[in-house]
Amino acid sequence: MSRDVQPEQAALAAARENKRASEENEESPFCPRSSPLGYREKHTRHKGSASMVWAATPGMLFRKNRDSSFYPLDLSWVFGYNSSLAVHSLMDGEHRVLLYVSSHTVVIHDILQNRQSHLQGHTNVISCLCVSEDKRWVATADQGPDAMIIVWDSYSGVPVRTIFQSHPEDGLCAIAISQDAKYLVTISAAAVQKVCVWRWTWLTGEPTCSTELDPEFGYQDYVIFNPQNPHEFVSNSKSQVIFYLWDDSGLQYGAPFLINQTFKCVVGQFSQSVFHFNNTQALTATSAGKLVVWDMHEPRTLPEERLPKPHGVTATKVVTMQEESLTVLQVLDSYIVTGDVNGQVKFYDGQLRLLTIYSHDKVGPIRSISFSTILRAVPGALPSSRQPFLTRNFILSTSDATMFHVATDSANFGRIMTEAKKAVNAIACHPQEPLVAVGSHCGLLKVWDYKQTQYLVSRIFTEAGIQCLSYDPEGHLLAAGFTDGSVYILDAISLHSICEEFQCSQGPVTHIGFSHDSKYLATADETYSVTVYKRVLQNESRCWEHLAGLVSHYKPIRGILFGVHPDSHEPRLLSLGEDRQLVEYDLNSSIKDHLVVTHRDRLEQAAVPLCLTWYPQLSTESFFLTANNCYKMKLYNSTTKVCRKTLLGPTYGSPLEKIQILPRTSSADPRQHYLVYITKDKVGLQMLPVDGNPHKSSAFICHPDGAADFAVSHDGRYVFTAGGRERTFMKWKVNLHALDAAAFLGGEDLIPFYNLLDGGREGKFFRDMEDYFYYVQLCSQGIKTLETRQVSTHIPLEEIPSVMRAIGFYPSEEEIEKMINEVKFSKYADTGEEVTKINLDDFIKLYINHRPALGLSMKTIQRAFEVLGYDNKKGDKVIDRGDFLSLLQCRGEQMTEDELTECLITLLGKRPSKEGSELDTHPPTGAAALTEEDIPAEITAEIFVADILGLPIAEPEKKEQKEKEESLTYKGPES
Repeated sequence: MSRDVQPEQAALAAARENKRASEENEESPFCPRSSPLGYREKHTRHKGSASMVWAATPGMLFRKNRDSSFYPLDLSWVFGYNSSLAVHSLMDGEHRVLLYVSSHTVVIHDILQNRQSHLQGHTNVISCLCVSEDKRWVATADQGPDAMIIVWDSYSGVPVRTIFQSHPEDGLCAIAISQDAKYLVTISAAAVQKVCVWRWTWLTGEPTCSTELDPEFGYQDYVIFNPQNPHEFVSNSKSQVIFYLWDDSGLQYGAPFLINQTFKCVVGQFSQSVFHFNNTQALTATSAGKLVVWDMHEPRTLPEERLPKPHGVTATKVVTMQEESLTVLQVLDSYIVTGDVNGQVKFYDGQLRLLTIYSHDKVGPIRSISFSTILRAVPGALPSSRQPFLTRNFILSTSDATMFHVATDSANFGRIMTEAKKAVNAIACHPQEPLVAVGSHCGLLKVWDYKQTQYLVSRIFTEAGIQCLSYDPEGHLLAAGFTDGSVYILDAISLHSICEEFQCSQGPVTHIGFSHDSKYLATADETYSVTVYKRVLQNESRCWEHLAGLVSHYKPIRGILFGVHPDSHEPRLLSLGEDRQLVEYDLNSSIKDHLVVTHRDRLEQAAVPLCLTWYPQLSTESFFLTANNCYKMKLYNSTTKVCRKTLLGPTYGSPLEKIQILPRTSSADPRQHYLVYITKDKVGLQMLPVDGNPHKSSAFICHPDGAADFAVSHDGRYVFTAGGRERTFMKWKVNLHALDAAAFLGGEDLIPFYNLLDGGREGKFFRDMEDYFYYVQLCSQGIKTLETRQVSTHIPLEEIPSVMRAIGFYPSEEEIEKMINEVKFSKYADTGEEVTKINLDDFIKLYINHRPALGLSMKTIQRAFEVLGYDNKKGDKVIDRGDFLSLLQCRGEQMTEDELTECLITLLGKRPSKEGSELDTHPPTGAAALTEEDIPAEITAEIFVADILGLPIAEPEKKEQKEKEESLTYKGPES
């Protein structure tokens, strides 16, 4: 680049140029020469995270103080990993440190010291990752809503770069980092895949260059840079290999043609590709045990040159390496390394001559190979090369979720861990010891000492997968329910069966539990049946027999719950189903093959109950607690089954799926109780008593693909969550002081509830509520009375519905009855007296707890029209006017014709007004007043909302937001 410089300025310009060059060549103490972050980092030394990165050294991550936490739940340990992604060796020797992915978390695991550190930042399951050549920089990406790319410093655990909305359609399926660690290449997971190159050290949210691929190339799920040229990379699908060149002007690619007929042999499906270290060839491994050799006919561009047309690449030969499928292909120093489905690792020289083989009969299909940075000489290598064979120890990861450490000098295969190959749905904690049992659909049952994080014992069941687990209260037995309907009762220590398995369920067992005295064992299965087993005495020894079973529900069972009768102290058993029925069984009266039901109670009118548990004895009245799909928690009298209180539950994207009271810890306040829960993807804590205060609850993402179950340690210090199809489970440390502090900072008394109102305490909604409240006081004393008014802060309970409707909440008649009874009998158990009035503060709490948590959406109304209506000629879902009026009078809470006419005339504004009357008492004029002009012959959801109800219809939300909400909405069966 030429410059016009005046003679007198030449010296100054030269001095400036020399100064700039010296500054650029100077190695900053704040930015090591090896750092790819360059001089952007150098000028951000004032930032706290930046200083942590500059001073970071290998192994520093484990020196952090993990005893202090600011969160109510802190991830303490991760068991299991995503075996479809690579496992990387970060350190070898004295500290054998691995990096792998578990769900949405990156785990850095010091195997020898039994320590873990967790890199948390993703909200979706991580779909791909890569590690720089020096093992310092780790790039991870995910798929799903709000997908992101995060680059981590593995020394300090700091996320040094986050790229949002990189591929907003579906996230990423492949990622690679260049040899100099300055560039990333990503491939999207969309139907039309997009390839992007990123200068991740630059503060820009846009890729340097990108291109879209033809779907005919297949799903490209592997990509890698050329180690000798960061402007060149290769990707492949199962059927197509693509070579790329890029610079600032753009990204170009070539897709060479190769079929079986090209070399008259079966090529197979492509697995992985690499660039040969000779920099003139590339290799691709196939499922037929072959290597495809690609030659470049034109010289590749240098980074500083202008990008020419893509170089020509053709397949020059297909080399048969073996019969077994090749799954891994790598270049290590001057060697070609392959891994196959038989667990063999082979080393070849540049001419593809075999040098040495590492194999073990316990190794399954290899998923990844990661080498140490320490070179070692290998004795006994095949004498095909004059040079001594030098290689490194390596970590093997297999597709059947097993890791091995391979010492190349001794060819020793050391098993590091064996984890579940299929979904982990079952988890249970020992009632007295620090033990946790975990079961998988692959039949693997493992018991861990969770304090020492040591594996103790395991057993593999080959017949079926484990679906649920439960210890008996004494801790002697462990019961397991299986996917084939069988039930095993095992010794809790040895895992040996203490009796023959039971095969009494016709479908997979979903719930299992013991009574408080260990006399009964109950299960629920997918055929909506409850089965009870009883402990009996035979030949002076205890054994178990099948008592009886019953199809108790007509929709899926959400939970079974053992309790104790308050009078007899005998076990009582309840089951709760999505049919809204709570069924109680009489165990004492049940005989062989006849399970007696004492009560059937319908708990909900429209919502679907999802879980239940016994509520702590915080008052003279005993309750059980339920949570439903409308984000409501309800307290029911344990004897009468009457709903005593409805409360707003945690609203973290999806309803509560399972709940359990947290056992008290020795350091906890004996007057304070807590509830543990899981939602679709989160685990959380709730302070008791439940009152609708959102600051008393906290939740954290545990398993983005779905939390299957959870268990609580006997001392209440740990919570364990099972990740289902993620094949992992996690240990969370409980910090109650953090939740107490959050609740305190949220405000006392009514402050948290004011914030839940539109506009808060100073908003128009609150002022309107006050006006309605005091207007009802005037009406109750008479509008035109001349007597002295009694100033009061209360209104009669009978006026609650009027004020609720005035502020926009329209409860059903059953909901009105529950609201009034909730207030009326709120003090009855303590004083024996009924409450007849309510003040404004209590009314606000009542309103917030009873109103719909997420409001009434247009989608809900449209779904009702889809169920009740039909398609008209235009293809719209409509309800006939006659059917509409008939449904209102004959279904649900039935309305009389006079009530219906009164309501519709008021809504449609057809009633003549009466001057001077505050409360219109004009009698209904009959259904004849409703003409076709008022109600059309065919009613759509939009007409019903806008024209009949007179409510505004919100504009459609963005597609991405709608899809996100739908994914978080409980899709239960229709009523």
